[in-house]
Amino acid sequence: MDQTATVPASEEESALIARLETVRQDLLGEIGKVIVGQDAVIESLIIGILCRGHCLLEGVPGLAKTVMVQTLGRALELEFNRVQFTPDLMPSDITGTDIIQEDPHSGRRQFEFLPGPLFANLLLADEINRTPPKTQAALLEAMQERRVTVRGTTYDLPDPFFVLATQNPIEQEGTYTLPEAQLDRFMFMLRVDYPDRDQEMEILRRTTGTAVAELRPVFSGADLCRLQEVVRQVPVPDPVIAYIVDLVHSTRPGGGAEVEDATRHLQWGAGPRAGQMLVLAAKARALLRGRYHVATEDVNALAADVLRHRIIPTFSAQAEGLDSDRIIARLVAARQAAQG
Repeated sequence: MDQTATVPASEEESALIARLETVRQDLLGEIGKVIVGQDAVIESLIIGILCRGHCLLEGVPGLAKTVMVQTLGRALELEFNRVQFTPDLMPSDITGTDIIQEDPHSGRRQFEFLPGPLFANLLLADEINRTPPKTQAALLEAMQERRVTVRGTTYDLPDPFFVLATQNPIEQEGTYTLPEAQLDRFMFMLRVDYPDRDQEMEILRRTTGTAVAELRPVFSGADLCRLQEVVRQVPVPDPVIAYIVDLVHSTRPGGGAEVEDATRHLQWGAGPRAGQMLVLAAKARALLRGRYHVATEDVNALAADVLRHRIIPTFSAQAEGLDSDRIIARLVAARQAAQG
């Protein structure tokens, strides 16, 4: 479903949008100096950042998830911090804490806030499922409120601010699974898969020599903040809104718009936040392709990233080999067929 493009509100916004399509290729090119392949994951990360969204990357060890996030931060000229999540990590280790300092003039002692690594534009929460729920909750509260409170004083986090977290799906010993309500705070869950044979050969060539890639910053934080505002101004036709609502409703067993796959294969479906994230993500994807309007193709391309962590397959679905991605693909196909 396509619509006639709507003209942006100002010349500055028009210039930013015209630049975005080129910037997408520039970003992929710069990050590609370090990361081989994974273009779809990188583009989804860019979309998430344009929407002020947080992303959770899931993949087995050794797939360069950490390096990917570090490289993205360098290419976007953002202040970057990394926290390795461990079972003994405390909330104050990431949010910061008050320390007692002595005033050199009066000699009086007073509390002074020492910011934690959370105070950055881009925070990499590495192996987020290895830290206890109390520390996870402190991070996720900051993600939602974009501020932290210590001893009754509230501190705003920098703007822009994003959390890109990683987790290992195969190691369960010593991990603390994120509850569904906390997973919902992440705009995207991105699956990082193995490279193909040619990509893996290129990885070995690049990482076993002496060459060091030099990255050129493509975007500044100030540009990013302006683009985040432009993303929200992109118009979405009512038929596309209706398509998104029907798609989200189709994940809910027992709902008015239920379909067979939801009824048989899902214990629980996505809430309204999934629809909000789909609208915003589709807007950003349209801009990255030089369009100032949204089409259903944008929604379909991002449906799995938005929905896979917001639905819960039944045990019978898992027994049949149906994971979240396959169920989402069926639901998207059903919506397309219903649309005609």
